[in-house]
Amino acid sequence: MTLTSIKKGCDDSNPLLNIYNTPFNTPPFNLIEVKHYTPAFEVAIKEARDGVDEIVLSDETPTFENTIEALAQNEVRLSEVVGVFFALNSAETSDEMEEIATIVQPLLTEYSNDISLNDKLFERVKCVYESRGALKLDGEQEMLLENTYKGFARSGAALSVEDKDIYRELTTELSSLTLKFQQNLLAATNSYVLNIPKEESEKVAELPQFVIESMEVEAKERGLEGWCVTLQFPSFYPFLTYSSQRDLKEQVWRAYNSRCFADDKYSNVEIVKRISELRLKVANLLGYKTYADYVLEERMAESVEVVDSFLDNLLDAAQKYAVEDFNTLKEYATSKDSSLGEFMPWDFPYFEEKYKNDKYALNEEEIKPYLQLENAEKGIFLLAERLFNLRFVENGSVPKYHQDVKVYEVYGDNDKYMGLLYMDFFPRAGKRGGAWMTTFREMFVDKKGDEIRPLVSVCCNFTKPTANEPSLLTFDEFTTLLHEFGHALHGLFAEGKYSSITGTNVYRDFVELPSQLLENWATEREFLDLWAVHYKSGERMPAVLIDKIVAAKRFNAAYANSRQVSFGLNDMAWHSITAPITDSIDVFEQKATEKSRLFPIINGTCMSTAFAHIFAGGYAAGYYSYKWAEVLEADAFSLFKQRGIFNKEVAEAYKNNILTKGGTLHPMELYVNFRGAKPDVTALLDKMGVTAKELV
Repeated sequence: MTLTSIKKGCDDSNPLLNIYNTPFNTPPFNLIEVKHYTPAFEVAIKEARDGVDEIVLSDETPTFENTIEALAQNEVRLSEVVGVFFALNSAETSDEMEEIATIVQPLLTEYSNDISLNDKLFERVKCVYESRGALKLDGEQEMLLENTYKGFARSGAALSVEDKDIYRELTTELSSLTLKFQQNLLAATNSYVLNIPKEESEKVAELPQFVIESMEVEAKERGLEGWCVTLQFPSFYPFLTYSSQRDLKEQVWRAYNSRCFADDKYSNVEIVKRISELRLKVANLLGYKTYADYVLEERMAESVEVVDSFLDNLLDAAQKYAVEDFNTLKEYATSKDSSLGEFMPWDFPYFEEKYKNDKYALNEEEIKPYLQLENAEKGIFLLAERLFNLRFVENGSVPKYHQDVKVYEVYGDNDKYMGLLYMDFFPRAGKRGGAWMTTFREMFVDKKGDEIRPLVSVCCNFTKPTANEPSLLTFDEFTTLLHEFGHALHGLFAEGKYSSITGTNVYRDFVELPSQLLENWATEREFLDLWAVHYKSGERMPAVLIDKIVAAKRFNAAYANSRQVSFGLNDMAWHSITAPITDSIDVFEQKATEKSRLFPIINGTCMSTAFAHIFAGGYAAGYYSYKWAEVLEADAFSLFKQRGIFNKEVAEAYKNNILTKGGTLHPMELYVNFRGAKPDVTALLDKMGVTAKELV
């Protein structure tokens, strides 16, 4: 494998533009400085423009090779610079990085528009597309041709000159606003801290030791005395779960759920309104009634009506069970604290934990000692080995962007090199919240015919180890690790020639299948017995504990369903508007999610201003995908349950029909090839412990 062919004419002083003299041609993070990014973008964009000019100015008759394939292979250096910069802007950002992002994002949008709105280029693409019946293309080439043509058509190529100018203006502003949304959210998240001074030690004395120690570490890192709670999930959620200090929990909960909603420098209120308005204008300009109509044309669901029906039916199927769960917990809370008054969302984690302890004799403190992070990492590698014959070898010589990161070489059947896996587990100020998988480089075949394997990164925000205790995961954190590792496998198994349709480059409502499928192993005893041992005693996780986890998960499964559906309803509301909204955004959100609401409305809070998935990520009109994928993964896992959770034949069929195929075929075709039939909702309803009519 070599990247020499794409590193010609490089600036020796800029590591991003030079041949990488590193193991596996990985980005030289030890040499890359902030000052290198802007020049690298400028050079990479110019090279890409020159490549397009070469295609457009060719005197040759347009062919698949000299137009479609040439375009697909034209942005190798640019893709690499983009992959490195934006991955680090999420995982290890700074004020300087954020400033560069505001500079290069418009440049990238301008470049993208110049390509998609290039009349001569579109004519060549259209010429090849219209002659496709006479071409002898394989399935992958046919999909690339189809996607390329549609990509131009859906990006304004057929618009009039005047409308193309409008399209440029709209998309340029959209690009800047989505970046600003994310910057505001990170800043607002980092700006809050609850500091409990040493003289108020009674307020933390009741907390588990791992929470106390974590709060102490946070305080020391901030140069404060006592204990600190932040809005990073591993900080605030354990505090909500174990603290009885209701006033402090309300303060933290309100801070988290009002991020970027307050009238301050981090406000996303007007940004949210403007993003939704701009998306509507783009959709209308391209001939669609709503932005959701535009998006869903290229999804498994295919239409707004299907998504709306899907969400409504899921809610109908489980809402009465969700209400029962909610009322059970509310009555339990009141029985434990007669002075509680109205049951509020900041009460939920605390009493849910107590209820699980009383009802199922289960609490997180009982689970965590069996989920030491190092063992859990070993566990997911064992799972990949059992299912897919993968082997992971840590490599300490690969440059890293942070000392916490670990890098693994990944090998498959016949010791084939599959790619590198970067694992980044702990929160820090320059890292956005949540968990995600990304790539520094995607899989493709270069112009010389060399297969370039992917560089995959998994980022999480797990509880840090302390002086007295290793990093012990909650059950939810462990499930998150499996989820992101499922995405990573999708990226690592990528096969094909063109990066735009390999790995995770699939329809948004299909991309969560590999991640959510892997979550199912979290409660499988046969899997846990391989590695889940008490970090002190070395004893296996007891079978009775696993049974308790399964029972407790079922208790609130319907409630969790309603919560996820509410996010989908909110997303669809924002992207199904036919005119700019006139309501305040919290009222708009409340109307959208009313039928799924269980808690009372909390004035001064709003999730939309922090809903990064839809306003700064790729899930606009697509958040329903998580529930959609639940139907797929439950149905898929039922086959593993029937034949064995480590069944090689099922795993091989899943790998060959889903993981390796990327977006080379329509996802429903891929799924049916694996499962033998279209997905059935029954498995998901069984998993939640409810019964209802099938979804339509």
